[in-house]
Amino acid sequence: MDRAFLFALFAAMPAVPGSGGAASSGPAWEYPVEIASGGGEKAPWRQNDSRYDYVDDATVAFSAHGGQVVAWVDQGSKDVWLRSVAPSGRLGAPVNVSRSPATLSWLPRIAIDPRQGARICLLWQEIIFSGGSHGGDILFARSSDGGKTFAAPLNLSRSQGGDGKGRLDRATWSNGSLDLVVKADGTVLATWTEYHGALWMARSLDGGASFSNPRRIAGDDARPARAPSLAVGPGGIVHLAWTVGEDPQTAIRVARSVDNGASFGAPRLVDGGAGQADAPRLSFDAAGRLHLVFAQRPSPRDRSEVRYTQAGRDGVFGPARTLSRSAGSSGAAYPMLASDGAKGLSVIWETMGTDGRPESLGITLSRDGGRSFTAPAKVPGSDAFAGAGNGSEQGLLGRKLAVDRGGRIAIVNSCRLPGVRSRVWLMRAR
Repeated sequence: MDRAFLFALFAAMPAVPGSGGAASSGPAWEYPVEIASGGGEKAPWRQNDSRYDYVDDATVAFSAHGGQVVAWVDQGSKDVWLRSVAPSGRLGAPVNVSRSPATLSWLPRIAIDPRQGARICLLWQEIIFSGGSHGGDILFARSSDGGKTFAAPLNLSRSQGGDGKGRLDRATWSNGSLDLVVKADGTVLATWTEYHGALWMARSLDGGASFSNPRRIAGDDARPARAPSLAVGPGGIVHLAWTVGEDPQTAIRVARSVDNGASFGAPRLVDGGAGQADAPRLSFDAAGRLHLVFAQRPSPRDRSEVRYTQAGRDGVFGPARTLSRSAGSSGAAYPMLASDGAKGLSVIWETMGTDGRPESLGITLSRDGGRSFTAPAKVPGSDAFAGAGNGSEQGLLGRKLAVDRGGRIAIVNSCRLPGVRSRVWLMRAR
């Protein structure tokens, strides 16, 4: 896709409005950056023999040099790819991370070692069928040279449970039910759920060179865990949030670990109101406050909304409030949250169409630690091209948002025009 078309698409999008007060100023958006393009073919599902040819499942993180690294999946090659983006927008060469052309790869996560910025870690769902009712294992790979090369992937799960699936009910689940974080001491923590309900954690004490056997944290077949999210707070205390399926009145669970992720205490329940709470995301700010966003659907007849709350010093979350209600969409779901390390918070979400698929991305910002937020608005340039489906097609539990300590925002998205073309692109703002 040429730059003139991208500029026309970007220019047609409205600027993000403010709402007055501490969070009034909106971000200044740059031109979108095209990351990858591909075909548009998605034939009927035939496991790893499926005839797929499109790019999808984008995720982003800020690099140690002020640019970004973007990972995505090329369904044609069945691999996870990564490339760097300089602050100027110049692209590095794409690097094949997974190198597994016999099995499909889905929905990667990126985490960068805060001590060693050249160490980039990736976690993803590999569709390995090993005898269970659902295929899926959790794979990890790391780079020690800023993403130029990656070590051979490690299989962290090696199970028949259908790892990476977050189940709502027997017929409905989301892929990409996993998360990854690197602590300040170099400890790497990986978490995921499986179709049959267990929530697992594996950790590495050597920067990702090796991992412990997975430890079961929660979940079972009656109340399957779904959509885990990790955050590290003051003193290195690890917090883990998730929700559960098979329950139309579920609440978000948040547990913490004081022993470097080796074990977790009993979870606290977050009162989001009536209905089904889903897709939690956690983040700490510089003051040590723990922030939480999640989606809430009061009843099957209601549209989903994005809600926000934060925990006090006692770890108890206050009343949740809705951030997305006035966005003018058919619903808001699958939120993502990032902190700038000070008082700035960015929240984005999928704005859902009447067909249950995302149409674009919504955004709101806080610059006062969550006391106030800008009016919800569309992320400029986040729409798919005409006739295309927006967002990840294998599941919407991805991580499309990153924010650095200077308050710069990076957002990725993907779309596919059936039978024609697909693209992954990056939107950046200050």
